[in-house]
Parts: sequence; C-alpha cells; structure tokens
Amino acid sequence: MEPDKLFDFFSGNHVILLVAVAALIVAIISVFSSTTARRKLADRVDSIKLRVDSLWTDMDELRVSHFNGPRASGGGTDTTASERFSAEKAAYEAIWPLVWSLHDKLGMFLRAVEADDQAGELRLEARNAALTARSTLNRVRPFCHGEIDELITQLIDNQIKAHLAACQYMDLRKDSLSSSSNHERAVQKEKFRMLYDGQSKEMLDQLVSIIRRRMLQ
Repeated sequence: MEPDKLFDFFSGNHVILLVAVAALIVAIISVFSSTTARRKLADRVDSIKLRVDSLWTDMDELRVSHFNGPRASGGGTDTTASERFSAEKAAYEAIWPLVWSLHDKLGMFLRAVEADDQAGELRLEARNAALTARSTLNRVRPFCHGEIDELITQLIDNQIKAHLAACQYMDLRKDSLSSSSNHERAVQKEKFRMLYDGQSKEMLDQLVSIIRRRMLQ
C-alpha cells in the first residue's frame, strides 16, 4: 500500500481507533475495579463473620459464667452456683405439690363442713396433708430460700389453724340449742373462712411469684 493511501486510511479511521482504545482502557479499569471491590467485600464479610462468631462466643461465656458463678478459691468442696440452683429447684419441686395438695384437701373439708355433709374422711385427709407438707418442708428447708421457707411455714400454720377452727365449728354444731354456742360457732366459721379464703390464698399467690422469680432470674 502506498504511503499516501496508508496515511489516508489511518486519518479516516482515527476516531474508531481512539474509541476502541478508550473502550479497552475502560474495560481494563472495570475489571480491576470489580476485582478490587469483590476482594474488599469478601474481606468485609469475613470480618463481620469473625465478629459475629466472637460475639456468640462471648455471650456463651457470659451465660456460663453468670450461671456457674465464680468458684471460691481454696478448694473443690465448695458448691457451685449451678449445683445450688439445682438443689433449690429440687426442693421446690418436692414441697410445692404438697402445699397445693394441702390447700386443695383443706378446701374440700371446709366446704363439707359448711354444707353440713359427712366430713370425717376429708378431715383426716386434710390433717395428713398438713403433716406431710410440714415433714417435707423440714427435710428440704436447708435448700430453700429464706423468704420462701418463711412463707411456706406461715402458710402451713395458717391452714392448720383453719382446719382446727373448722373442727371446733363441727364440735359446737352438736350443741345447737345454746345461744352461746351458736355465737361461738359463727365466730369459728368466720375464722376458717378468713384464714382459708383470705390469708392462705394471698400467701399462695406470693409463694408462686417468689418461686418463679427465683427460678427464672
């Protein structure tokens, strides 16, 4: 090809060449930018993943340390917090059904007394329930929280007082001709109602709240 024609060829197509070169440069820059961006994104994802894993590890360690508590320095005979929690939980699992059984059996006895029904067997069942609850409390008392121990003791004593008042009411009812016995009978009836429907139910609600707070704290 002659020099003039070659020069004319390049002069006529210089715009196309420039565009092609520019496109090539842009493509190369895009490839490098994309690669760099992907690398930075991957590094960021890895960093976030490490932070999340570290966070979960810290949370697990925090839960374990909070649950177990610090071990006392000086020996392996000290009871850990988790062992104390298990012992306290077992104590409540032992005493709570008996406390509720006492309340339930006493309620059946008192309703029978008020209705003037045969209550001899219910009277014995309520008495035995009180003895069983008190005996079990004495056995698990070392593992109970002080506030719960005191509340259960008061509750059992309260239910026993209601039981005794109902028994006194039954005895006085046999002598219904005396006006003084009628008055005393009304007093005893009001007494076991107040002890059972008022104080005992309030104590049961308090006991449930305190045990729940102790077990779920």
